[in-house]
Amino acid sequence: MEWLRKRGIKLEQIAELVMFLQQKYFPELTIEYCMYNIEQVLRKREVQNAILTGIQLDILAEEGKLIPALQEMVENDEGLYGVDEVLALSIVNVYGSIGFTNFGYVDKMKYGVLEQLNDKSDGHIHTFLDDIVGAIAAAASSRIAHRKQAEREAEMAQLKAKADSEA
Repeated sequence: MEWLRKRGIKLEQIAELVMFLQQKYFPELTIEYCMYNIEQVLRKREVQNAILTGIQLDILAEEGKLIPALQEMVENDEGLYGVDEVLALSIVNVYGSIGFTNFGYVDKMKYGVLEQLNDKSDGHIHTFLDDIVGAIAAAASSRIAHRKQAEREAEMAQLKAKADSEA
């Protein structure tokens, strides 16, 4: 979380992305619950590793310290580069295939903070960070979806058990 903050990202901004992805499916969703799920995603070591790797590569690109061919690709966030998305997919993969669709959607829409990171108006390189932030939001959204599905299944099992006992 410290490195996300250093790069200008607030968890509330990521929570807005989670709301964007999930509110249609769960109208009772709150920012607080989104924040909780983001925090749970950020506890995972593989997520932390991806964040640190991506941020370090963005910083090295800002400093001009990458080899020339890679420097140009990262600096310009070239569409065919794709390694930034692959790194982000390691985050969404933690919560299953729904994470991939959530990530693809939020990455394409460039909603909220993702639009700001993508337009590069702050003078920083965010080739990896924009995808990492989108992936964290997608993973938290997936975590919420999995929890809601588990709640529904438990509720159905209780109803079935009650019906069986009454029969």
